[in-house]
Amino acid sequence: MISTPLEQFTISSIIPLHIGNYYFSFTNSSLYIFLAIGTAGLLFHFVTQNGGFLVPSRWQSLVEMIYEFVRSLIQEQIGAKGRKYFPLVFTLFVFLLFTNLIGMIPYSFTATSHLAVTFGLSLSLFIAITIIGFQVHGLHFFSFLLPKGAPLILAPLLVVLELVSYSFRAISLGVRLFANMMAGHTLVKILSGFAWTMLSVGGILSVASILPFAVVFALIGLEIGVACLQAYVFTILVCIYLNDAINLH
Repeated sequence: MISTPLEQFTISSIIPLHIGNYYFSFTNSSLYIFLAIGTAGLLFHFVTQNGGFLVPSRWQSLVEMIYEFVRSLIQEQIGAKGRKYFPLVFTLFVFLLFTNLIGMIPYSFTATSHLAVTFGLSLSLFIAITIIGFQVHGLHFFSFLLPKGAPLILAPLLVVLELVSYSFRAISLGVRLFANMMAGHTLVKILSGFAWTMLSVGGILSVASILPFAVVFALIGLEIGVACLQAYVFTILVCIYLNDAINLH
């Protein structure tokens, strides 16, 4: 039994492995990350084998909707130059979507509720986008630190502010996803535990427990929406950052 709302986020080792002081254990977080990747991979494999069907099934329609959604997202945010980054953005969105949704299954584990996962992902993307910026523009990429038309007297201050703002993207991108997923799951656990306690007491409290149970079911529906929304927000911000690196906006 889970005794505290935060205990659901505990990382436990499934296959212990360490070399000296370095630990490479296969944990429950790793398991659900692989489960999300495997589920998405199997779904896309079965609906696209042999080129799909002329009359698409529900699952094929879902996959096509995700494909068109990401394609239009790249077209709107980056333009024609962003087409070659479609595999990256598509994989990112599908991974976050499936990881968040699998975490909504009772007694499962939400990998994106851990800062180590989300920050590692955001930092990797931040470094990759920065490298893309230098590949496209060379040293001219540093020009983003000074907005066009800015007075030269304010250049030192603006450069520092823009540099801090740009570097903070690596933190804010991961923290936003982690905080939203963790807060939602914690709230659902607290309210469900409160409702179960009222039901266990009996009497008038068991009747009154209908209200918190109803709130819990409503929050679960909201959390599913948040899981999809956070995958979208993370992906669209990556597209915006890619656009800034490619077009220096």
